[in-house]
Amino acid sequence: MRIDYHTHHERCGHAVGKLEEYVQRGVEIGLSQIGLSDHMPLLHVEPAQYYPEMAMPMDELPRYVEECFSLKERYRGQIDVRVGLEGDYIEGWETEIRAIIERYPWDYVIGSVHFLGEWDITDFRQTHHWEGKDILDVYRQYYDAVSKAAATGMYDIMGHTDVIKRFGYVPSEEQTDERISLENAALQAIAKSGCAMELNASGLSKPCAEMFPSRRMLTEAIRLGIPLTMGSDAHDPLKLGDYLPEAEALLHELGCTEVAVFEGRQRSFIPLNV
Repeated sequence: MRIDYHTHHERCGHAVGKLEEYVQRGVEIGLSQIGLSDHMPLLHVEPAQYYPEMAMPMDELPRYVEECFSLKERYRGQIDVRVGLEGDYIEGWETEIRAIIERYPWDYVIGSVHFLGEWDITDFRQTHHWEGKDILDVYRQYYDAVSKAAATGMYDIMGHTDVIKRFGYVPSEEQTDERISLENAALQAIAKSGCAMELNASGLSKPCAEMFPSRRMLTEAIRLGIPLTMGSDAHDPLKLGDYLPEAEALLHELGCTEVAVFEGRQRSFIPLNV
């Protein structure tokens, strides 16, 4: 069995392709399960006054959910469609995020930290915010947010856990021990929360040239017993499944034999495809 639990489509503004094109592509490449997991609408910034094409408008959310469940039924027997959401964690907005999560019958919700305040640290248009910053201090803020996100209990999967490295901004070698300490503290928070974590293969195509999370963090996650799942973070149907063979190979090398899957927010496991 092969799965891809992290995908985006045209509603979010910065991806291309309709939901059905992703499902059809999943059938074409032999996926057993495809997770549809577009971005939660923006809450803490005014979309009209922020960077364009960040997330689906709020009034599109019910249409997104309806279309996902329609595709789940239409393709039953060809591919298992799982209906998900990538629900940004934004400190101070937990009540509003929880209301969105509890409003719909998701199969799973990915908890990802993109924002530190109004700075989206994953947006290539906002890398200027690194200028003049203490990189290690930004890492402290980021991993503190990851730990707080896990502790909310709102999420089923923690997404691209070390995406802070995406554009190649990393603490100095002299700060490696503290960086590792920050990473490990976040992993311990995830383990304590009981939620799963994804191996997001898309990092191989980014400036950091490494999956999210790193091999070191993945090894520690396995040691801590954190359940793992996988996603390509595709923003184009033709990129669905990209680098998942490499992700599967790494998990197998590290001794992982199964991956987590979800339906109705209930977790189960399937053998790792090798």
